[in-house]
Amino acid sequence: MDAEMKMYPQPASIPVKNREWLNHELTKSPIWCSVDLRDGNQALPMPMNPEKKFEYFKLLCQIGFKEIEVSFPSASQDDFEFVRELIERREIPSDVRISVLTQAREPLIRRTVESLVGLDKGILHLYIATSDLHEKIVFNKTREETLKVAVEGTKSVIRYLKEFGLYGKISYEFSPEEFTDSDLEHVLDVCKAVKETWGPCKKEDFILNLPQTVERRPPHHYADMIAWFIEHYPYMDETTISIHSHNDQGCAIASSELAVMAGAERVEGTLFGHGERTGNVDICAMALNLESRNINTGLDFSDLPHVVKVVEAATGIEVHERHPYSGQLAFTAFSGSHQDAIRKGMDNLEKSRQIFGVQWKVPYLHVDPATLGRKYEKLIRINSQSGKGGVAYVLEHDYGIYPPKGMHPEIGAAVQVYADRKGDELDSSELLKVFNETFVNIKGPFVLQKFNRVSGGDEHDESRENAEVKVNLQLMFDGKPLEVQGVGNGPISSTVHAIRNEAKLYQFVLEDFSERTLGNNADANAIAFVGIRRSSDNRLFYGVGEHANIDQAAISALFSALNRSILEERGLL
Repeated sequence: MDAEMKMYPQPASIPVKNREWLNHELTKSPIWCSVDLRDGNQALPMPMNPEKKFEYFKLLCQIGFKEIEVSFPSASQDDFEFVRELIERREIPSDVRISVLTQAREPLIRRTVESLVGLDKGILHLYIATSDLHEKIVFNKTREETLKVAVEGTKSVIRYLKEFGLYGKISYEFSPEEFTDSDLEHVLDVCKAVKETWGPCKKEDFILNLPQTVERRPPHHYADMIAWFIEHYPYMDETTISIHSHNDQGCAIASSELAVMAGAERVEGTLFGHGERTGNVDICAMALNLESRNINTGLDFSDLPHVVKVVEAATGIEVHERHPYSGQLAFTAFSGSHQDAIRKGMDNLEKSRQIFGVQWKVPYLHVDPATLGRKYEKLIRINSQSGKGGVAYVLEHDYGIYPPKGMHPEIGAAVQVYADRKGDELDSSELLKVFNETFVNIKGPFVLQKFNRVSGGDEHDESRENAEVKVNLQLMFDGKPLEVQGVGNGPISSTVHAIRNEAKLYQFVLEDFSERTLGNNADANAIAFVGIRRSSDNRLFYGVGEHANIDQAAISALFSALNRSILEERGLL
């Protein structure tokens, strides 16, 4: 190998004037053409059987595709029969045009036209490679010979459409394969000759599809080539410019969006990017990108999980968990700071609407998952990298447990220890288990045997600030039975007085107290949260109590906090 020779060809820039297309903003949707049943299907390890094809076709119609490339009828009897079945069973909605693909060879063209008999409207798609690579290496043809094949192929299409009574019903699509690797002047000559052979027509009846068959260029080059072609092509009033991008360099969506900015009017692609090699442009992601900019695409992905389910069953290929919009992790946050921000954003949607003047603007979530049929409980997942905000969100959303903000660091730390030990993601039930085992009704040196409220008072009644509550406690402390009394303005303050001041069992300050009912049922348990600050080192410890009786829940929470503090002090927590 010549050491001076470059490994790969350097794509030459395109001679467009000032790149005016860069100033264009996408304001309307292109026409969408699904090629799932042809390009997508031919690239499957196990192609779809007729039953799966029919189910897939119905799904595409339900989503809202008005143009669907369904097969390569001359390639196999199965493909031919699928087209016939669609027509004879009247499976094609009146507002949908099916498309069929053929090479520019007369017997194949005849077979393709034959498959369309009885169709009121549709598209016949003919292609021929125009790149130097194909002409010189694959087919050993000159540019002149390629142009002649394209013209003769078009003449054959016209002849057989007339022979089978389909002329005027079937539109024509022509693709110069490997457009982005072809000489632009050559492509222009071929396309002009094909259009002149087809003759005058309505814009929707003649489609020039300029494909990025293999992604060899940066995205802006594709747009430059589209812009150059439109500038030099004389029949734009009678032609729809279409694009077909593959994802070899991972830029199919970018390439397609820029190409539409440059003037392309129609986009061919597949759901989730199925297709040859790395696949076609993902129409689902591209369309939802436009929807996120308030552009109505005419496609309905409001039940995206259903679409995923059907496509996965038909293709045997799972949608990647991080696929935009459709993947299981598309709206998932593992990072603690992200989780906290999402939680705050979700809690303050109305405030966000007032500030930004839009219905949806939430940190780390560029669209509302609910509009795609996704559920909010999938937003936050918990692992060792998760923070206190995400943990609190799951407890709140899944179980109606609302820990006070001061408790969040302790909860987060407990979950992190568990997740580190597990080495994997925690599901919601595991999170609840960690919470219960760490904070709820914790046993330790203090064991409450009996709680007796001697006199009344209500610490929640602000009109009775001076009300006195007396309590009598029978408990065990380090295995020794004790009976102590306390006085305060409520059961919690009275119990604190009994333990700290009367019995002098442990020195602490009551830092935080809250309580609520778990659920909406009349017989639902109460849950209470108590935070104490240990006098010896000023550290904060929380405990949680659950009980049918709200006073008992509160007292259990206090003793849980005390036991956690003492156990930690003794190196047992």
